[in-house]
Amino acid sequence: MSFDSRDSDAAPSKSELKRQAKARLELGRQLVELPKSELAKIPLSEPVLRAVKAAQGITQNVARKREIQYLGKLLREIDVEPIRAALEELGNAGRIEAARQHRLERWRDALIEEGDELIHRLARTATAIDRQQVRQLVLRAHRESEQGRPPAAARELFRVLREADRIEPLPDFPSRA
Repeated sequence: MSFDSRDSDAAPSKSELKRQAKARLELGRQLVELPKSELAKIPLSEPVLRAVKAAQGITQNVARKREIQYLGKLLREIDVEPIRAALEELGNAGRIEAARQHRLERWRDALIEEGDELIHRLARTATAIDRQQVRQLVLRAHRESEQGRPPAAARELFRVLREADRIEPLPDFPSRA
């Protein structure tokens, strides 16, 4: 029998333990960097939450690093999968919101470019849209653009579209039909 043969139930190697510790330390860093509003959405035990808040309150680099190392030690003692899943969900929520913002920007730009025809198509599919308000904002945006003024009407149009999207999601970016 060789000394290299190992049981499948054997303890993880020293290298594997170091990788796991490093991953938990990185997880601790991510938690410390979260804003308080997002931190509240993460399922953390009381000692871990206290350590995260303590690290967030420290401004000196050496002391903060020490507190994050302590946080990493605490994270080694618990199951971190729910924490990772919650962080992943927060990341996905940010990407979804960014995609929504881009979709609304494309709508705004297309409405300003194409005008009445697209306004009518949008109003038929999105009942939360006030056709007259959108038309006035598009006309104001054209005037502002021609006069070289800041795009206040375009920003207002974006806000109107965003509010309508909250009430009833707007269709995907307009197709040329």
